[in-house]
Amino acid sequence: MKNLMNFEMRAKKLQTQPILQLANIFILLLAGMVILGSVACNAGLDQAQVLFNGRDLSGWNGDFSWWMVEEGALTAESTTDKPCEKSNYLTWTGGRPADFQLDCDFKLSADGNSGIQIRSETRPDFDTYGYQTDMTGNGDLIGFVYHHKHKLVAERGEKVILSPEGKRTATRFADKETLLQHYKKEDWNHYRIVCEGQKITLSLNGVLMCEITDLSKSGTANKGIIALQMHRGPPMKVQFKNMTLKYLTPDGQEAQSKPE
Repeated sequence: MKNLMNFEMRAKKLQTQPILQLANIFILLLAGMVILGSVACNAGLDQAQVLFNGRDLSGWNGDFSWWMVEEGALTAESTTDKPCEKSNYLTWTGGRPADFQLDCDFKLSADGNSGIQIRSETRPDFDTYGYQTDMTGNGDLIGFVYHHKHKLVAERGEKVILSPEGKRTATRFADKETLLQHYKKEDWNHYRIVCEGQKITLSLNGVLMCEITDLSKSGTANKGIIALQMHRGPPMKVQFKNMTLKYLTPDGQEAQSKPE
């Protein structure tokens, strides 16, 4: 009888082993699918997307009587014979990024005034509304960030917090004039703009210029267009090239709405 019982127990173990093996295989397959899904979602995060092909205005929209490609750069220029009496913007048509890193080389004439719109909205007549990383040829507004609603948001050398009510609180982390030494007048410079959640940072030639934490509940967006400014005023020239965009979240073109 004892031998019979041992035999029956061994038989039951043999019967359950294939089931356990199948269960283990299923678990491994499920884990593999989860890993592959995660890899697929994040596959594009480390890859920079080229926004300008260096040849023509494909992928951009604006007043093409002002914007052209010259020497492999997006270019706008006003002269005494062709004055610019109203600012206008060249808008990238590829999306409305939320969390991203934008890299761009730019060059301004001595009297130049321009900027890069981020997390912005389009307006009629090639106008925009939103955040702008500012720039001027003389360097005065290099490393500044403005917004159409809040006006000045951050100066060069400031870390700024916008409260839920929109109140601006600034802390200086570096001297404004010392930071300006990193700007090369009438030469190519590099802006890196990083937007992630409520934080925006602007760097010039690898040096942090300002940082913003936007907690405001209205008036500013957490996603939007990218656009380049041709500023009204005296004769000037501005150029942009080597523009790349890298999303920082799997769904980089979307963002949760700010709380009401």
